[in-house]
Amino acid sequence: MESTVYLHLVPQLLKHPNSFTGPDLPGDPFGKGFLDRISKVNENTRKAWLRRIEKGLKFAVPQLKELYYAEEGGKPHLEAIYEHWRPGAGKQREDQFSDGTLRFIGLLWSLQEGDGLLLLEEPELSLNGAIVAKIPSLIYSLQKPRKKQVILTSHSIDILTDRGISLEEILLLEPSIEGTQIRLASKYPEIKSLLQGGLTPGEAILPRTKPKKINQLMFEF
Repeated sequence: MESTVYLHLVPQLLKHPNSFTGPDLPGDPFGKGFLDRISKVNENTRKAWLRRIEKGLKFAVPQLKELYYAEEGGKPHLEAIYEHWRPGAGKQREDQFSDGTLRFIGLLWSLQEGDGLLLLEEPELSLNGAIVAKIPSLIYSLQKPRKKQVILTSHSIDILTDRGISLEEILLLEPSIEGTQIRLASKYPEIKSLLQGGLTPGEAILPRTKPKKINQLMFEF
């Protein structure tokens, strides 16, 4: 049986792992040891995966020229070279990367790693909406030639702008008196009608998930 991987990378843990004491959690779900994880991969595989990540990052961060793995004093690092008007000034390590860049690297790496079930929690955090809209296609393309199951949670309308997402792939979690109910989006005839009328999955589905009395929120204080 293949293992299940949960990843919700917390950039501060990756940037400053020594600042957070206490026992490490099994499976490192928040990315404290993410660099160690990268270091343990076969060198040729690691280079290939980082090249694919670099290619994706160049679209999200146009100033990026190169992303690579390095070691110093036995410790693993990610380093990037950015275009800069001053020679030698465009080099950064992971502790200087933006939160969005680190989250994006973690996402792209995890999509290439292993064959088991991958669980992602709100992968849109810290990312530009235009990048978030490409996450479904990235999930598909980065797993070639093999495919694994990916389950993600999201509150983002951007991630559901992709019309290639089937209603059979979307589960709605709706709170009720009896607890949270889970239903396939395809089970709602009104959602199907809205999609046929030209709406995106996000436009048709997300209004159903908002709290019914949310418009009264400002009047309760």
